[in-house]
Amino acid sequence: MAAHLAGALAAGTTKPVIGVPMKGGAMDGMDAMLSTVQMPSGMPVATVALGKAGAVNAAYLAMQIMGINNKELAVKLLEDRIV
Repeated sequence: MAAHLAGALAAGTTKPVIGVPMKGGAMDGMDAMLSTVQMPSGMPVATVALGKAGAVNAAYLAMQIMGINNKELAVKLLEDRIV
């Protein structure tokens, strides 16, 4: 539940980072969403929706990124989307 974690990770790598804000707390996750979205310039973090839906989308986004250089993964992703 550490909303700053994606930004901390992005600060130390040039690899893509996907932030998944989690629901909870007084603002039901909106504070986590804002923390994940508002990264400083030069520290990009792709941010998806809150909670489980966001986690599923993060997995798909990661597969799309990796599928750029992995034809087998790209085909499997396409097959999954067609079904």
